[in-house]
Amino acid sequence: MIRIGVSPIAWANDDMPELCAPISLEQLLGEAAAIGFEGIELGNLFPRDAALLAPLLREQGLALIGGWYGGDLLRRDAAAEIAAITPHLDLLEACGASVVVFAETGSAVHGDRRSRLDAPPQLAGDDWRVLGARLDAVAAAVADRGLQFAYHHHLGTVIETAEDLQRLLDATSEGVGLTLDTGHAAYGGIDSLEVVTRYRGRIAHVHCKDIRRARYVETRERGRSFLDGVVAGMFAAPGTGDLDFAPLVAALVESGYAGWIVVEAEQDPARAAPAEHAKMGFDHLRQKLRC
Repeated sequence: MIRIGVSPIAWANDDMPELCAPISLEQLLGEAAAIGFEGIELGNLFPRDAALLAPLLREQGLALIGGWYGGDLLRRDAAAEIAAITPHLDLLEACGASVVVFAETGSAVHGDRRSRLDAPPQLAGDDWRVLGARLDAVAAAVADRGLQFAYHHHLGTVIETAEDLQRLLDATSEGVGLTLDTGHAAYGGIDSLEVVTRYRGRIAHVHCKDIRRARYVETRERGRSFLDGVVAGMFAAPGTGDLDFAPLVAALVESGYAGWIVVEAEQDPARAAPAEHAKMGFDHLRQKLRC
């Protein structure tokens, strides 16, 4: 059964801490629960101590879905990465989470406002083989903890385009699952529907965000950064932008996908009230699931 969760990024943006609504974690969780979400991902307001976090989630009836982890596998080997990620896995396991959302971020520029949206880092030569082998090893360690490894393609990282994603899938085993992100896919030239159809067995997690393509195009043409695009509103809650989610949701259901679809809306909370936009996304996806 597909479950609808939410990312807290609309309330408190991890890449831009200044994009935070004036809100406590307790209020954030309460608003998410009141909307009807069954689970929530980690965010920067969350304590990294299970003894503190688990009771807060239980009080609101929310499951912890999982959390983002930025790796550095091009500069350190799998054993070092496994050691680095262990505290993250400890927290997720202790709180009953199911997914590790992993991205290679050692050379990423998405968090640098001085970078350009049209100039992502790229892999070359033997990097693909090295990254693939190390991802396989980290994914196996994650699986040993009872968690799903879900690689997140992302603008401003080495896995951004359709070609990047194909090479990643070719370089890794089935143990390296995929976080399919509809917003990053659309801007990276990745056909989300095709990915679900061709690689249904690799889909471990889904992030649903909408897009406003005109704002993305303007950001690129002006030589601005990923973060500038976020502030400009190039992402939106599902059902409020340019994407049609009906075919994707239908394909996920037909494929037998039984994980989470997570509503995301990376926007300035001063311009887009987080709870209001999260509810719009929730209502839109729930309606598509019922069709």
